[in-house]
Amino acid sequence: MKLATYAHGAIGRLALVHLGQLHDLQALDARLPATMREFLQRWDECLPLAQAAEQLLRRTPRPGVPLTETQLLAPVNEPTSCRDAYAFRQHVATARRNRGVPMLPEFDEYPVFYFTNHRSVQGPGPVRCMPDHFQKLDFELEIAIVVCRPGRNIVAAEADEYIGGFMILNDLSARTLQLEEMLLNLGPAKGKDFCTTLGPWLVTPDELAPYRVPAKPGHTGHAYNLRMTCAVNGRQVSAGNVADMDWTFAELLERCAYGVDLHPGDVIGSGTVGTGCFLELNGTGRLQNPAYQEQWLQAGDEVSMTIEGLGTLTNTMVAEETTHSLLALKKPRPTS
Repeated sequence: MKLATYAHGAIGRLALVHLGQLHDLQALDARLPATMREFLQRWDECLPLAQAAEQLLRRTPRPGVPLTETQLLAPVNEPTSCRDAYAFRQHVATARRNRGVPMLPEFDEYPVFYFTNHRSVQGPGPVRCMPDHFQKLDFELEIAIVVCRPGRNIVAAEADEYIGGFMILNDLSARTLQLEEMLLNLGPAKGKDFCTTLGPWLVTPDELAPYRVPAKPGHTGHAYNLRMTCAVNGRQVSAGNVADMDWTFAELLERCAYGVDLHPGDVIGSGTVGTGCFLELNGTGRLQNPAYQEQWLQAGDEVSMTIEGLGTLTNTMVAEETTHSLLALKKPRPTS
């Protein structure tokens, strides 16, 4: 089942996606909620009702609203929190190799994550960027889950039951800001918190069952054979597979829930797939050819991410009409 949130006046309403059309969920069954937040909070009650509504729609087709005539928001447009992890070893190892530093052995011991700005999550469409964001503006090709049941101290062997669905995630990154602040061993913060995009809809785990594959040796939880690609202005720049995740979402949930309450609506990203950002691609290009021309996102660029079974998430970078700059506010270094 595919669930989308669409713009309805000043709010977002929940809809079922069927044959390229949106069907307002509450119109299908008045017992169902109007928002994704409430659906997730009442997951065990609402899921079978929504599945029954979808089956009835398949048996008795009715007209919906074409996707082309609506504005999709992030499917989870009001996440209770947003964490992003570091689950793909290839990305980490390649990025470190490109910088001339060894791989961190700790990567294989435990998963890690950071919190990003859950109030800056948005769906398909324009992404407004400040001047400093265009100083090495980057995409990051990821997959994300949303938590559908409350839990604490969840163990990996049971954690897949807390996953309500999967979405494409683009962790947009202003690399100059990010690298600058991380020199102080804190962050990422301003390099990340202006926007994270999710979409185009939430796909429930049952729909991805045909793609399920064993987790990597020594790991626990479901893995999925889903091809991932990213194109910028129609040209493919990145390709990978969700099955390349070294840490499963079950293991990420176990880490996130240790000593902490997880809530329905919490979003957790996978981290960047190998080749899934310009930072990595540019580093590899320079290593192979000193004359390599770096590429970064520019105003007007269209970024389209596709994951098999999950659809395509498209965003266009838009420049804010301002000259305000954090980089220009830096204090001069004190002289000795």
